[in-house]
Amino acid sequence: MKVIIVGGVAGGASCAARLRRLDEKAEILMVERGPYVSYANCGLPYHVSGVIEKEASLLVASERLFREQFAIDVRTNCEAVSISAKDKTVQLRNVLTGETTTESYDKLVLSPGAPSLCPPLPGVDLPGIFHVRTVPDARTIRQWIESGTTFLTGMANYTGMQMAKPTRRAVVVGGGFIGLEMAENLTHLGLEVKVIQRGTQVLGPLDPEMALVIENHLTRHGVHVVFGDGAAGFSQLDNGGIEVQTASGKTYPADIVIFAIGVRPETKLAQTAGIEIGERGGIRVNDSMQTSDPNIYAVGDAIEVKDFVTGKWSLVALAGPANRQGRIAADVIAGRDSKYRGTQGTSIIGLFGGAAAWTGASEKTLKRLGDDDYEKIYLYPNAHAGYYPGAKMLGLKVIFRKSSGLVLGAQAIGEDGPAVDKRISAIAMAIQLGATVYDLEESELCYAPQFGSAKDPVNFAGMVAGNILRGDMPVCHWETTGCEFLLDVREPVELAIEQVSGAINIPLGQLRSRLDELPRNREIHVICRSAQRAYYAVRILLQNGFKAKIVSGGMLARTHAVS
Repeated sequence: MKVIIVGGVAGGASCAARLRRLDEKAEILMVERGPYVSYANCGLPYHVSGVIEKEASLLVASERLFREQFAIDVRTNCEAVSISAKDKTVQLRNVLTGETTTESYDKLVLSPGAPSLCPPLPGVDLPGIFHVRTVPDARTIRQWIESGTTFLTGMANYTGMQMAKPTRRAVVVGGGFIGLEMAENLTHLGLEVKVIQRGTQVLGPLDPEMALVIENHLTRHGVHVVFGDGAAGFSQLDNGGIEVQTASGKTYPADIVIFAIGVRPETKLAQTAGIEIGERGGIRVNDSMQTSDPNIYAVGDAIEVKDFVTGKWSLVALAGPANRQGRIAADVIAGRDSKYRGTQGTSIIGLFGGAAAWTGASEKTLKRLGDDDYEKIYLYPNAHAGYYPGAKMLGLKVIFRKSSGLVLGAQAIGEDGPAVDKRISAIAMAIQLGATVYDLEESELCYAPQFGSAKDPVNFAGMVAGNILRGDMPVCHWETTGCEFLLDVREPVELAIEQVSGAINIPLGQLRSRLDELPRNREIHVICRSAQRAYYAVRILLQNGFKAKIVSGGMLARTHAVS
């Protein structure tokens, strides 16, 4: 059996190595249009800043390794040009020499990736405008910054000699993963960074109120984000810089521009084979990674995947899913029954020491699909035991079915990155296993004071959600709180810092003795700082015959919603 794999990196390289481990006799040819067959493109922004010092550290596996350890024929700088599905052949072109050859296959695996979007804007090809997709991209950006920050000394008196200008201003077009990671790393290099985002929030997978926290975090670290505007063109300035022109007519000068508005599945090659392209623009595959041609498989960023939670087709460009898809394709080619469950989009991003992570369905996705069988909670526990030094607050949003308690999604933000990571990872596994919030209540998780609490935030989330579903804690949200009676149970000193107009203040400790001040003919919405005291107050009110609800997340959630 001869197998040709088009594209390396995560999906293709994983498929090749897995297939060799399963089938020692197969003839495997892997072609990659770039100079490196397997590299860590997620590390590129950190190589630009020098956090990852050596370029070689980004190279996961070399041609030599694949040849010597796996007996795989690897050809870099080799592009697959077209496929004849009828003849089961692939036309290949050496990108350095232009020479073309034709190879036959029994099975073909497509892992062409998803190139960066690059609309044909005026001036988009000017020097100093970069994408961040490959190792050579990162190398070129480093060279540009280094050359721009090196002054020519002793040459200023020569007629016509212009000293090199320091690279000090950066404009990043796009507020997604790569855009924000580049913004952080350029800031670490001492550049003034501005992010231009066409939409109304950064990090599209997050719900707006959670993304707002990230925006504020970026601002505190010197990154200025411009929303509701997009790049419309670029022009060269007299001093050698670049002027970024936006759709609104504004202009921003820059010494370097990073273009990071997203990616689009690479499907041209698949189309030459007549393979089905899905409604989202990716290669359509089944759960065995087979395309509409049973002899052709596809994996990675180029394919459409089924959303694990909603069941809808989606595009998710992540290394983890690509690796698993590559393994599954290899399993199936080798005769094993292996299925892909779908993608939850579990992700994390680190920014200036903090982190944001998410998994499963967001609230805005459920609204877009018209799904109203869900409830949400906000909670703000410490990332580890409060009595142990260095405890930092963790913001957590969990979404679950009102009808069954099934966990649908979660988002977390915090300055303690590992704490964010492990809570979302735990909930991601819970979603994979079809867990409910009652399962989160009962989860047995690691505890030592420097790592967590006896009641972990994951347990805490399950308990809060379980209380809601059992009717012990009726809940409402800031966006639905209107003319109801609003009761604030914080201490008066806290109101000097922040308060809500029209709210009646009765501190929790005085509530039982002042119940006669509250109306019995109106629904009472109760607030405090994080909602814990409000929960205690609601329990008192309900058991004394009042109609009461807790405002989820308290003042912390309101701050996120209205900042």
